[in-house]
Amino acid sequence: MSKEYIEVRGAEENNLKDLDVEIPREQFNVVTGLSGSGKSSLAFDTVYAEGQRRYIESLSAYARNFLGQMDKPKVETVEGLSPAISIDQKNAANNPRSTVGTVTELHDYLRLLYARVGTPHCPECGQEVGEQSAQNMVSRLLDLPEGTKAKLAAPVVRDQKGAFEDLFDELVSEGYSRVEVDGEEHDLTMDRPELDENYDHTIDVIVDRVKISAEARSRIADSVETALEEAEGVMKVILPNPPEDVDVGATARSTGDLGVGGEKDDSADERLVVEFSEDLACTECGIDLPEIETRSFSFNSPHGACPECEGIGETKEVSEDLVVQDPSKPLKHVFEPWSYQRSYYRTRLDAVAEHFDVSLETPFEDLPADVREQFLYGTDEQVLFKRQTKNGTRRKRKRFEGVVPNLDRRYVETDSDGTREHIEDYMSVTQCPACDGTRLKDASRAVLVDDTGISEVNRMSIGDALEHFEGMEAGMSARDRKIAEEILKEIRARLGFMCEVGLEYLTLDREASTLSGGESQRIRLATQIGSGLVGVLYVLDEPSIGLHQRDNDRLLSTLKELRDLGNTLLVVEHDEETMRQADNVIDLGPGPGKRGGEIVAQGDAEEIMAVDESITGDYLAGREQIPVPDERREPEGTITIEGARQHNLADLDVDLPVGCFTAITGVSGSGKSTLMHDVLYKGLAREMNDNTSVDPGDHDAIEGLDAIETVRLIDQSPIGRTPRSNPATYTSVFDHIRELFAQTELSKQRGYEKGRFSFNVKGGRCEECGGQGTVKIEMNFLSDVHVPCEECDGARYNDETLDVEYKGKTIAEVLEMSVEEAYDFFEHDSRIERRLKLLKDVGLDYMKLGQPSTTLSGGEAQRIKLAEELGKKQTGETLYLLDEPTTGLHSADERKLIDVLQRLTDNGNTVVVVEHELDLVKNADRVLDLGPEGGEHGGRIVAAGTPEEVARNDDSHTGRYLRDLLPDVDLKGPRSDREKAAAVADDD
Repeated sequence: MSKEYIEVRGAEENNLKDLDVEIPREQFNVVTGLSGSGKSSLAFDTVYAEGQRRYIESLSAYARNFLGQMDKPKVETVEGLSPAISIDQKNAANNPRSTVGTVTELHDYLRLLYARVGTPHCPECGQEVGEQSAQNMVSRLLDLPEGTKAKLAAPVVRDQKGAFEDLFDELVSEGYSRVEVDGEEHDLTMDRPELDENYDHTIDVIVDRVKISAEARSRIADSVETALEEAEGVMKVILPNPPEDVDVGATARSTGDLGVGGEKDDSADERLVVEFSEDLACTECGIDLPEIETRSFSFNSPHGACPECEGIGETKEVSEDLVVQDPSKPLKHVFEPWSYQRSYYRTRLDAVAEHFDVSLETPFEDLPADVREQFLYGTDEQVLFKRQTKNGTRRKRKRFEGVVPNLDRRYVETDSDGTREHIEDYMSVTQCPACDGTRLKDASRAVLVDDTGISEVNRMSIGDALEHFEGMEAGMSARDRKIAEEILKEIRARLGFMCEVGLEYLTLDREASTLSGGESQRIRLATQIGSGLVGVLYVLDEPSIGLHQRDNDRLLSTLKELRDLGNTLLVVEHDEETMRQADNVIDLGPGPGKRGGEIVAQGDAEEIMAVDESITGDYLAGREQIPVPDERREPEGTITIEGARQHNLADLDVDLPVGCFTAITGVSGSGKSTLMHDVLYKGLAREMNDNTSVDPGDHDAIEGLDAIETVRLIDQSPIGRTPRSNPATYTSVFDHIRELFAQTELSKQRGYEKGRFSFNVKGGRCEECGGQGTVKIEMNFLSDVHVPCEECDGARYNDETLDVEYKGKTIAEVLEMSVEEAYDFFEHDSRIERRLKLLKDVGLDYMKLGQPSTTLSGGEAQRIKLAEELGKKQTGETLYLLDEPTTGLHSADERKLIDVLQRLTDNGNTVVVVEHELDLVKNADRVLDLGPEGGEHGGRIVAAGTPEEVARNDDSHTGRYLRDLLPDVDLKGPRSDREKAAAVADDD
């Protein structure tokens, strides 16, 4: 009989205090508590880590050598553990080739569907493509100029690994002596190639060499039939020296006289390879299409990827706007990438200016339009260039290349990384003109299922794609219906799971790297539901982040579905509705950091609310609430965004009040982040900071910039990417602490300066560990072990530095202090005390000063940045942009954050926040609600005004939920469970 609980005994990871807990199996468990109370330490660092460690230990020593090992967490025992899967908020992928379709495996099923039942069409005329006979191929070959030399080949191996020795023996026995291997010809009887079996190879058997003529028709026909028989209906025609009247370039790229599939071999000049197929050809256009395979629809394969952008969908091009950033500058100084001080560029500009009889001092914008065009893209006529040499002046006439083509050419040709990086500053990413951003070849896009190409499906939202595939079988033949039945079932199931978790607005071709952490997590959640696994422990990290309350019910239904399959859920979460619907809640605390790590309460929501010591219970029961402000601020001006059209924004004109606290809300995918990040922030960075490397989202203008001095984006990106970065260094607190140590008597006697107390430079740090405090020991078949440095015992500094003490503490002991401890310790130094108080104000009093930045959550990193901004001299008139700052915050911590944001606004700044958490939204002065739905059904302003005004708007999803939290809104609506609980508490 299996255990009913996952039993954790003696957990001491991070701040856990010898914790014992029983987690019910096959139930929906939530781990909650104040920030820093030990939630992740229990769920991820202990339970999940132990599950992963045991799984890897079960593998062979050989496999473990490749996979590595996880360190054993600090816990005595974990019993009743199931195989564990972590679904956290890391990005699904950072590869630009990864899309929503690929990471969910939907694209694999689409490729299979189109390869099996797709109907090929001509990419030129759009007609359905039929079979091509051997006789037709012969006629097409005889259309070539008489005397053209051609090799007729049978492609017997195409991009396959192997040495193929047996194949060569078989070919020789059949009478074939010549083959082309990877484009190089070999005689099998004399110089048989030795192939590396670990690499892909292409082998073409040379069936015949012919000269095109009417007299050779019979011989050509026999050889064509032989080649088709050897290669199962496929033949290659190789023209070593194609005649001039054959368009080699066009044919090699796409269509041409012979057909699609021609490819120019770079290893030989004027060599053309064209592929014929018995199956696919357009008789009207004379186009042959390559064989349809699943890889024909993969943009990660050369068989399917657009050759121009290589399957990326975008190309980098030198931008005229970046080359000429200020057209009011004089001609000799207007081209930003070219310095007039360099003789090469100077002689070119002098010559072209003389040719057009214009002055180099003339502003570029005052030149005639055709002259400006020729400076940028090259002259129509030859220009006289002069160059001084030892023997006098050399003169040469030639066309001027143009600034933009010059940069494009040098970018491709240069071997210098510095030159390439310099030119990249003047390049912009544009949609590939060859494939219109679809990533696929013309021939692949011309294959249709239900009169729709695969690229059109990829551009659909998940919701629209589900509707598209519903009932598709009805229009198919009996044969196609039989083939497609199981494929369509899988496609519809996966699309349905994505809709269940609130992602119906995402398009299948959306780059995975552009997804938020919450979206990535829900994608993996939908994938797990589709896998149908049973008996698994799923550990999730705040799946409600980035999800509007409207969609929360669907997420909870999905989690319950995973549970009902027979799985155990362990969810780190602060969302109150999630806690109410969980089977079991584990509330950690009672405080953060060293004051946490204990179980305050455990049970269902009702049992948690009954525990007076539980802060979580206080907020669930309504004993504690985040109050509504007594009054709203009035705007001191307006920042106006005109004509925002990026992604799904519907040509918006948006007014953001200056001197106010504004919340941008809306359902997932409604355009909030696009408006704030892509349009507002990047637009302001470009205009106010002259940052040419930023490419703003599509919009007409941003007006009202006189009302602000600068703009700051405070997002959830890390404050540092190495363990050497920490809260003390980021907020500059450590600079002042090091100054105090340098001012002690012992430091003065020894001549120690401030730099002596830095662990990043030589002098005071321990050189054995390089100031890191730990040394990595590499193990052969076990995980690498990080042990305290024997030289400094983990202190980071050498003995001489540790001799220096300030108020009885060494510099290493100070770094181990929590913010709260350090605040009391340095109470007499106003500079340090003020900065530490800011960290306390944003709810980080539990954090150690020296905690490595790599161990911080996104929410913690964002709050450190916020504290650092508060520490700067407040001049007012700064625009602060924050993206979901409540991420990872308990209601008690959220209350502190709201106070900080209100304080920033009170100082004369403007604060704009993208947020779903209603307690923060109700504290804003103004709310801008986008929607009404996500994706193409969003991007419009649904409601704008004070929270009360938005709450009265029946068209606003946000407003309907807000009205439960605002006492002044007298509208009938579904009261929240928390409001009801508060009313019951008042009655009692």
